This record gives sequence, C-alpha cells and structure tokens, in this order.
Amino acid sequence: MFGTSGVRGQFGTDVTVDLAVVIGRAVVADGAERVVIGRDPRTTGPVLRDALSAGVRESGGDVIDCGMVATPTLARAVAWRDADVGVMITASHNPPEDNGIKLWTPSGMAFDEARRGRIAELVEADEYAPADWDAVGTETAWSDATARHRDAIVDAVDPVEELSVVVDVGNGAGGITAGALRALGCSVETLNAEPDGRFPSRPSEPTEEACGTLQAHVAATDADLGIAHDGDSDRMMVVDETGQFPAGDALLALFARGAAGDGDVVAAPLNTSLAVDDVLAEIGGSLVRTRVGDVFVAERAREDDVVFGGEPSGAWIWPDETLAPDGPLAAAKLAALVDREGPLSELLAELPSYPLRRESIEVEGKRNLMETVATRAHEEYDGVESLDGVRVEREDGWFLVRASGTQPLVRITAEGRTEAATAELYDEARALVEDAIEG
Repeated sequence: MFGTSGVRGQFGTDVTVDLAVVIGRAVVADGAERVVIGRDPRTTGPVLRDALSAGVRESGGDVIDCGMVATPTLARAVAWRDADVGVMITASHNPPEDNGIKLWTPSGMAFDEARRGRIAELVEADEYAPADWDAVGTETAWSDATARHRDAIVDAVDPVEELSVVVDVGNGAGGITAGALRALGCSVETLNAEPDGRFPSRPSEPTEEACGTLQAHVAATDADLGIAHDGDSDRMMVVDETGQFPAGDALLALFARGAAGDGDVVAAPLNTSLAVDDVLAEIGGSLVRTRVGDVFVAERAREDDVVFGGEPSGAWIWPDETLAPDGPLAAAKLAALVDREGPLSELLAELPSYPLRRESIEVEGKRNLMETVATRAHEEYDGVESLDGVRVEREDGWFLVRASGTQPLVRITAEGRTEAATAELYDEARALVEDAIEG
C-alpha cells in the first residue's frame, strides 16, 4: 500500500475516502494522540482531509488543521505543535487526478519503512473500536504555519542585497517562497501563483519541458534567477539568468560544495552523477549513496557526519534545519549563494559534467521484471549493487535499472565519462530490460 512517498495514486480508486478514514484510525492505534494535518491545492484534498480527520477523532486523537500548506511547512509543524504525527494530503508532482497521504515524524522526516509497515498492517486488519462518546478527539485550526516557516527560512539564510528572482509556483502551495525571498531582500516576480489543484498552467512536476514559460521569461528580462516548484513545494528546480534549465545533478553538486568541507559527508541516491563525487573529493568531502527516495536520503542525513542530502529530482535536505525536503529553503539558499558568489550560469560552468541519460519504460509486473533483470545482471557482470534496483559500475561509468516506487515504470539511468561510454552503458541496461520483458 505504501510506497517510498506514502500512499499515492488516482483519487477514487487507489486513494479513497474510506482509506483516509482507516489511515486516521491506524495512526492513533499506532500511538499518536495529537496529529497535524495539511493539504496541497488539489481539488480532492478537502474531502480526504475531512475523512482522515474523522478517523483520528473517532479513535480519540486530536487534530490540528494547518489548511493548505507546502509539504515542508507541514513537516516542520509536527514539532512546532508538539504533535506525534503529521499527515500531508498530497500527490506531490503527480497529475491532478491523483492524490496521496504522506506521514511525518516530529523530526521532520517522513515515516521510514518499518513505521510505514506498521501502519499498513493496521489498515489491512481494520479492527477498531471507536472512542466513547465523551472521549472523541477535537479539531482546531492553525493558520500561522506558513508564516512560521517563512520566518525560519529567513533566520537560516543570509540576507540578499540585490537579486531579481522569478518564482513559478505552478498553481501549487509554494507561494511561501516568494514571501521568504522578499523578506531576505530579493525583488520577486511570480508566475502561476494562484493555487489551483487542476494545475492549468503547466504540469505539476517542474521538469525542463514544463518550465518553458519560466525559461523564456527569465531570458527576456533582467532576472538573475528562476525558481520552479511542484504542487506541494517539496521539490525545487531552477533556471539560470540566461534562461537555461540546469540538470538536477549539477544543482546537487553545487549545493553539496556549498554545504560540505573536509571530512564532511553528503547523502544522495544511487542515480547521482559522478560529478558530485568529483566535486566533493576536491574539498575533502565524500558522497554516500542511498536508495532512491527522499526518505532514504533523510534516514542517512540524520547521522552526525552528513551535512547535506539531495536528489537530482529536486529534493534538497539541510539536516541542521529539517529532515524534510524543503523547496522554499532551497530557493532561499540558492538566491543567497548567487548573490554572494555570482551568476548561476558561471557557478555551474565551474563544475565537472559527464553525459548522463535517464529514461523510463512503462511495464506491467515491475517487481517480477526486476527480479529477472537482477538475475541476468548477476550472470553477466561483476560488482552488481542491489541496494535499490540493479546498479552496475565499470571503470568508464555506471548504469542503474530501478522500478519506480509510485508508477508502473522501470527507470534506466546511465552515465559515462564520455558520450560513447554513456551510449554503450545505456544500450546494455536497456537490453537487460527488454530481454526481461520478452522473457
């Protein structure tokens, strides 16, 4: 039921009102007494929020409703309100017909695999006795969560003297970013700032294809930086002052270099570019690779030696601030960096870059297919890594074949130190998948 990003899928089939009620009951059965709830702007968010709140209160738990907020705001609010659990109603970057439920701990980290498993078992058992009539839980509204998050960002980031930033909110919950940047001293213009769960302006996921309007706008103006969020603002991607959309691996390398020093560790998933390893090696730092998914990066980031964690998809974690991917915080950190060190295009040009190819293949029965891929990879290659999917490393690069945690897809990533090496590695990975499909 739970993937790495909680429960996520199409509303009415995969994610239903009945499921939301039962998850609310399960959270209390697992020991929660106070639960903070938030949602993104999706049209189905209010009804799922009402259902989950009803399940919590029916079981005797109390609810604090933050309303429509960014996911990192909700994640921080669990500790701010001395709650036991946070619940965010969101499908993040998925299309508007989807929704989801993601659970958060007071540390700001999403539920790990063990705790997700406990909730899943309670949901499947579906054996609950409601609280007595005079012991049902209460619900109170809290409208200050976004303002408190904005203030926390301003406290954590150096002021900006002169910087012009365009923020493409994508009709999501990321309006907090514009407020935080203005408070830091930036001149801010917004695009698609009106929350609308239908995401009429562009797809929710801030890919290069989706951010064409932002790229064109930044390139045509004197803006220094463009920021783009997904629907719940846990992700952040950027456009440099020339209108170019940098790869997520380049941003990861830039953030890692800014956060780490001699002896420090950065956490990132198995599909991270070799460029990050090389950048960290130059300053005496190192990269530790995790399973793909922000919760796995966060699990490693809570160790004392890790100063930063990130994913090329746009999830950025500064563990001294929060273990949640915080898109608004990342936007503020990047704005301060550009203001201090110069144009983003020039900062990125200083970084090493290797040809990297990522593609997805829609499949049925992805788990069985991945078992076949793993078997054939072990037969053909030495040094196969099975931490998450199948990763094969060679002297001239690596490839990764991995099933998506939320969609019926198998993702292929290949990177070589030359174009020829990348093409060869990708072809080998794709052949493994195609052979498994035919088999």
